[in-house]
Amino acid sequence: MTSNTVADAPFLPEDDTYHRLSDDPYETETTWWSFNVPERRIGGWLHAAHLPNQGTVRWRVFAWNPRGADPGRLAYFRNSGPAPMIDNPDLRDITFPAGGFSVKALKPTMDYHIAYSDPAAKFAIEFEHRSAHPAQRFTPGEAPAMFNPHFDQLGHLTGELVLDGERIEIDCHSVRDRTWGPRGGAHLQSRKPEHLRGQYTVREPGGPSWRQVERQRGRGRIQYIFGHAGAETGFLSFVRPQDGDAAGFSPLNVGWLLKDGRFERLDKTRSRMRNYRDPRTVERSHGGAARRRHGSHHGCRGFRREPHVRTRHRRQRADALGFRREDRLG
Repeated sequence: MTSNTVADAPFLPEDDTYHRLSDDPYETETTWWSFNVPERRIGGWLHAAHLPNQGTVRWRVFAWNPRGADPGRLAYFRNSGPAPMIDNPDLRDITFPAGGFSVKALKPTMDYHIAYSDPAAKFAIEFEHRSAHPAQRFTPGEAPAMFNPHFDQLGHLTGELVLDGERIEIDCHSVRDRTWGPRGGAHLQSRKPEHLRGQYTVREPGGPSWRQVERQRGRGRIQYIFGHAGAETGFLSFVRPQDGDAAGFSPLNVGWLLKDGRFERLDKTRSRMRNYRDPRTVERSHGGAARRRHGSHHGCRGFRREPHVRTRHRRQRADALGFRREDRLG
């Protein structure tokens, strides 16, 4: 039995491995791991998406530092492309094909060992993810996962990163996630009728009307943002830029606030993010379902954007009105 339910039920040990899914050709099951080195402003993640009915897997490894987080300036990036999946894969103990990273479960649903090495690029990473709490279920019925099971899980990471031959200690709190279910093909093209008809007020991207273009296009991308000062305090949320307004504010429709070790779901009626044209600066405020105030001041890191690789390493700051974020890369 696995937790293919949409209710707020706990995940099971069987959810550590791959699930039996439908015959939909776009059934997809993922595993994603993030890490950071706050004092060096270094971050990264490892991701693998298995399409069982196509017999393939695509894995990616990213690392960024202050010199940049766009594809041309990443400290490290490798994308396997679709690779034939090994026979009878077990996600509890696997090394992905074509030189991919490895995952080994140490304690069911909680603790894991992750490793990857690219000697030619003088890059390697190895760490243990010790979860700080049980996996938190994605709110059913909300975009982008809708009714596909999905969870996020905060952990304490210890290990080592090798970047350009330099050995760098990893000791941080960061997040992993998993999801499984049909995805209906590529997400890059909008399905909004006005997009399909080509009805844009502004037809060319860029310039002062870029937010209107983004909103009207309604592209299916998401932004996934998080930051934690430790195991007791932090936040995680999903952002839908295509549902934003012309001022650049986008709703945070799913996620958590964590205070004193207690989780609450985001109140999406009070939670939003503003994404400025300057890629180094972002502002966000949000509230918990119980409308509690988060008044602590701390620094914490984490940002993820899908499906593109324009991922940023963020500096987080909390104020008495909720979490608010600014980042500086330069």
